[in-house]
Amino acid sequence: VQLVESGGGLVQPGGSLRLSCAASGFTFSLSWMYWLRQAPGKGLEWISQISPGGRNQYYLDSVKGRFTISRDNTKNTLYLQMNSLKPEDTALYYCARDRAGEVRGQGTQVTISS
Repeated sequence: VQLVESGGGLVQPGGSLRLSCAASGFTFSLSWMYWLRQAPGKGLEWISQISPGGRNQYYLDSVKGRFTISRDNTKNTLYLQMNSLKPEDTALYYCARDRAGEVRGQGTQVTISS
């Protein structure tokens, strides 16, 4: 199993980023997929998940309406569109095969600062 995140960076509050996660080594199209994050000095936090076909998505309340999870099963790729970013969104963002993040990528850093 390999999960490789990309798309992080430094943006100002109110800005947007789109994270990607390239998946391989398992049947992506049959798997629920997850985005998690870890802010400095805090534990791993679930923020969103999507069903294998993409029809069902769930979000942490604090990101609902600002973040959108999606997937392209033809490309084995998971996405997270993040809008209206806030300083408290600063974290290392991971895609994962499970909600606890036991199988996850190396992460991509998102920093929100003016």
